[in-house]
Amino acid sequence: MGMGTSTFVIRWVNLLTMLLAVAVIIFGVWMSTHNDGCRRSLTFPVLALGGFIFLISIIGFLGACKRSVALLWIYLVVLLIVLIAILVFTVLAFIVTNNGSGHTNPGLRYKEYKLNDYSSWFLKQLNNTDNWKRLKSCLVKSEQCRKLSKKYKTIKQLKSAELTPIEAGCCRPPSECGYPAVNGSYYDLSFHSISSNKDCKLYKNLRTVKCYNCDSCKAGVAQYMKTEWRLVAMFNVSMVYFVGCCARRNAASYRSKA
Repeated sequence: MGMGTSTFVIRWVNLLTMLLAVAVIIFGVWMSTHNDGCRRSLTFPVLALGGFIFLISIIGFLGACKRSVALLWIYLVVLLIVLIAILVFTVLAFIVTNNGSGHTNPGLRYKEYKLNDYSSWFLKQLNNTDNWKRLKSCLVKSEQCRKLSKKYKTIKQLKSAELTPIEAGCCRPPSECGYPAVNGSYYDLSFHSISSNKDCKLYKNLRTVKCYNCDSCKAGVAQYMKTEWRLVAMFNVSMVYFVGCCARRNAASYRSKA
C-alpha cells in the first residue's frame, strides 16, 4: 500500500469514526435525560467510549492531513495499546464463553438453557444478588415477556417460534415443568408438576415475576452475553487491525523520507 493510499485510508476511516463518536456522545447525552435507571446507568460508559473514539480519531485524522510523523506515531502507539487490550479481552471472552449451549426439546423450535452449563465466572456474576437485582429490573421494564402473546397468537405459533435466549428463559417456565400454555405469556399453574426443578415453583404469571428469579432466566442472559461478546470482540479486532496496519505503513513511509 502506497503512502498516498495509506494516508487517504487513515483520513477517511478516522473521519467516519469521528462522526460515529459524535453520534455515540449524543446517544449518551440522550440516555442521561431518561428517568429509566437502566438507561442512565449506561450514560458514563457510553460517553467515555464516544470521547475515547473521538480522541483517537482526531489524532489520526490530523496526522494524515498534516502528514505529521509525531501525530501518526502517537496514533499508532495508542492503536497498538487498544489492539492489545482488545486481544486480551477477546481471549478472556472466548475462555469465559467457551461453555454453555442450548438444549433442544421435542416439539419446540427454540432452545432452553441451563445455568450450570456456563463458566464459573458467569455463575458468580449472575448469582450475585446486587447484580441480578439490577439486571432483573431492566428485564421487567423491557416488557419482552408481555409482548409474546401479541407476537404469537396461537400455541402452535409459539412452539414454532425462534425465541431469544432471554424470552425462552425468563418469560416461560422450563418445559420439564409441564405447565400447559394458555397463550404466549400465560401458563396454567394448576397443573401439578412432578419436576424437581426449583424454577417450576418460582414461575408466576405476574408481569413483574414471570421466571425472572429462575436459573433458566440467568442462563438465558448468559447465552445472550456470550453471543454479544463474541460478535463485538471479533468486529473490534478486525477493525483495529486494519486501521493499525494502515497507520504503521504510513508512519514507516514518512520516517524513511524524513
